[in-house]
Amino acid sequence: MTQAQGGVRGWAAARKGHLSRLRFTSLRLRLVVVFGLVALTAAVSASGIAYWLNREAVLTRTQDAVLRDFQQEMQNHAGLLPELPEQYELQRTAQEMANSSQRFSVLLVSKDSEGAALYANSGALNGFSLQDVPKSLRAAVNEEQDVDSANEYAYHLYWQRTVDDGTPYLVAGTKVINGGTTGYMLKSLEPEAKDLNSLAWSLGIATGLALIGSALLAQAAATTVLKPVHRLGVAARRLGEGKLDTRLRVSGTDELADLSRTFNDAAEALEKRVDDMAGRDEASRRFVADMSHELRTPLTAITAVTEILEEELEAESGSMDPMIEPAVRLVVSETRRLNDLVENLMEVTRFDAGTARLVLDDVDVADQITACIDARAWLDAVDLDAERGIHARLDPRRLDVILANLIGNALKHGGSPVRVAVRAADEEVVIEVRDHGPGIPEDVLPHVFDRFYKASASRPRSEGSGLGLSIALENAHIHGGEITAANLAEGGAVFTLRLPRDASELAQEGEGKQST
Repeated sequence: MTQAQGGVRGWAAARKGHLSRLRFTSLRLRLVVVFGLVALTAAVSASGIAYWLNREAVLTRTQDAVLRDFQQEMQNHAGLLPELPEQYELQRTAQEMANSSQRFSVLLVSKDSEGAALYANSGALNGFSLQDVPKSLRAAVNEEQDVDSANEYAYHLYWQRTVDDGTPYLVAGTKVINGGTTGYMLKSLEPEAKDLNSLAWSLGIATGLALIGSALLAQAAATTVLKPVHRLGVAARRLGEGKLDTRLRVSGTDELADLSRTFNDAAEALEKRVDDMAGRDEASRRFVADMSHELRTPLTAITAVTEILEEELEAESGSMDPMIEPAVRLVVSETRRLNDLVENLMEVTRFDAGTARLVLDDVDVADQITACIDARAWLDAVDLDAERGIHARLDPRRLDVILANLIGNALKHGGSPVRVAVRAADEEVVIEVRDHGPGIPEDVLPHVFDRFYKASASRPRSEGSGLGLSIALENAHIHGGEITAANLAEGGAVFTLRLPRDASELAQEGEGKQST
């Protein structure tokens, strides 16, 4: 069964590759087809015209020669017969006429002294008879016309081409001037037809060769035209991959050369723009890092003072003036929040600069979650569903940051109790953090991991900086993992964290996924 499935997959992959090649060469195919159609049209037109001209020339030349000879024989032999000839005279004359250079069959029709019809033929072509002559031709031959200045003779020579059993024939007839004997001639045009068939075959072969030649010419032209286009496509792909120093070699003055110059100008402008943006981005990151670092020194002193103030607030002596107690509590709270913000900014700066690194250790995931909850006094608000013994090689500090942000976010914005579940799946560990609140609004869901994003319109005001979930996602990425957010059908939101069992193999890949 596995081999069969592999064969099907192989066939599908081969078919897909073949189709992709067809798509890749579609312009080449169109060029070949267009060249072929033009060549075929030209060749067929030329061959048709050549065949028609040669056919008319051959048939006209043969026809004129036969009719001229037949007319001459009628004058030289049939014209000498008496008005009422005998049968033997009529037969002898037909034989003599058939011995002409054109070798046609002759049929003579006359009357004897008693008015009976006499027929004599040369005996060739299976006995040429009056039935072989079309009725229309017989009627035209026997029709007597008025003689005047425009028409010197009462009878004329008429001819017609016929086909019998696939063989073409020339049939002609006339009557002697004195109105006596009528003569008919039958000439086979089979030799001429064979010559014309040979000519048609030759023209057909020439058309085929012209079509093949046009296809080869189209292939050569397509290769010449499409090679710069292919180079342009490769350069565009390299540019899309971030290799902004990609340039095309320009040669010539045609449209493709202009296109290459335009591409080079665009690539140069893009490289300059990206360099400028990168410089500004680097300066911005450096400013944030420097600012955060500079803020740490005064914040350390302020934090020490606020800790003393907080101790005074918690003292039972009541030494704190009740009038300033709310202000002191606000200072303590905002100082703590400012301290967290500075720490988060420094963490974000390390991710943006690509300097964040993992310090891996073998940890029991359940113990790590328990330590995180216990350190923040969340034991009463969080239900933990995790079996001990699920080990993973992770960075404990960064895992703690992820868990603290996910659980803290659920406690602040969701509804209690918050449930944390852990399960092992193949080569990864899956941690789900679920709350029992109203869920995340659909318009907010795509932005929950954005930096400084707060859904103030749908949630109570948060004391956070708006960086917690984005930092959690960055820490998951550096492990080679992922975090997703969704709403449950029965209510509440769920955040799903997926981390590899051994992050050392995917740490480098995870760093490559860091947001910019």
